[in-house]
Amino acid sequence: MKILSVNDPAFKKYGRVVTNVDFTELVEAMKKTPVPEGVVYEPSVPELEALPVMQKLSEITYGEMPIQIGYCNGHNTKLNALEYHRDSEINVAATDAILMLGLMEDVEDDHTYDTANVKAFLVPAGTAVEVYATTLHYAPCGVDGNGFRVTVVLPRGTNYPLKTEHPRATGTTTDNEDCLITAVNKWLIGHAEGGLSEGSFLGLKGKNLDIAE
Repeated sequence: MKILSVNDPAFKKYGRVVTNVDFTELVEAMKKTPVPEGVVYEPSVPELEALPVMQKLSEITYGEMPIQIGYCNGHNTKLNALEYHRDSEINVAATDAILMLGLMEDVEDDHTYDTANVKAFLVPAGTAVEVYATTLHYAPCGVDGNGFRVTVVLPRGTNYPLKTEHPRATGTTTDNEDCLITAVNKWLIGHAEGGLSEGSFLGLKGKNLDIAE
């Protein structure tokens, strides 16, 4: 599939490049984090949150909201799912990485989404982007078969286990957005070929996109 740069004007619908925070120390620290064969996500990593950038991101980027700094690392080429939050997410690429993104405005009333609408963007190593709350996203992909290391910054508590019961998905369409909630501040639309856990809402229609094809 065609891969654009986050510096391309087309990215402005999905997010922005963050230039008013120094991420140099964070990128160096990320180089020490593991890169598994699959994909691993850690929502909060004390070693990263101990860096001065933690306070800068909280004060400047999130307007003094409490935040968490974690990472998503590994090897991946497929879409598998798309998720969204009620706020922006900051991604800092310690390696070159590709984000496959969509827009919430293209989600149908039954919460299905056609993967033909997805666009792919290259985030060069050392670059930080804000992915808007209205942007669908999921795990990054590596470049040319290589692994990726991407810092993930979100409001404190996001992606942790739910504390209350929510209805589970029973089909591939739903009129109840609550069926999409899989973790705190996380709404997920999965693909039937994405290998997601039982009960995940499988509302992605079309091909499970693969950047290696």
